[in-house]
Amino acid sequence: MPELVQTFRFRVRLTRSAAPGRTAAPPPDIPRPPSEAAAPGPAAVGPGPAGPGAPDGAPDRLGDGGFQECAGLALEADVREYLQGGANDEVVRRAGRVRLQPIVLKRGMLIAADGGSADTGLWDWLHGMVAGGGPVPRYDGDVEVLDPAGRRVVAHWTFVRGLPLKITGPTLNARTGEIAVEELHIAHEGLRLERTP
Repeated sequence: MPELVQTFRFRVRLTRSAAPGRTAAPPPDIPRPPSEAAAPGPAAVGPGPAGPGAPDGAPDRLGDGGFQECAGLALEADVREYLQGGANDEVVRRAGRVRLQPIVLKRGMLIAADGGSADTGLWDWLHGMVAGGGPVPRYDGDVEVLDPAGRRVVAHWTFVRGLPLKITGPTLNARTGEIAVEELHIAHEGLRLERTP
C-alpha cells in the first residue's frame, strides 16, 4: 500500500527565468509575392541590451529558500456549459482554459548577514515592476517536498515566469513578541507537478 506524506519538510527556490515566453516571440514571416522577393527586407530585430538574460542588476537567485509556508499549488479548469434545445434533462460540458492561482510564500523577515538592515530583495522585485524602468525580471520556481529525514525529494512542483503580484510586510505587535513574517504573492504562467526519480 502506498504511504502518505504526513510530516515533511519543503524548500523553495526562485531562479531568474531565461525563457522569453510566448508573448515575446517575433511575429511569423509572411511570404512575399515573387516580384518582391528580391527586395531587401527590414533588418532583423533581436533583444536589446535589456532583453532576456541581460544584466540589469537583478540577482539570479531570489530569497534563500527558507520559506515557512507555501500555498497556491493549484490548477482549476474552466468548464463551460452548453444547453441544447430539446434536451432539457442534460447539459453538455466542455473543457476551457486552466485558471492559475498565485503562489503565496511566507517567511520570517531576514536580517542581512553583516547584521545590518532587513533583506529587501523581495520588495525590490516589486518596486522594480512598479517603477517601469525596463523589462521586469521574471523568476522560475521550484517547490520541493522532502521526506521527514530531509534526504529524498518526494514531490517537486515547478512554476515558470513568475511576477510579483503582492508583498505584505509583517503585522507589528510588541506585546506578542511573534516573528515578523512577510508574505509574497507570485503570478506565474504555468505550474506542473514533476515526476521524481
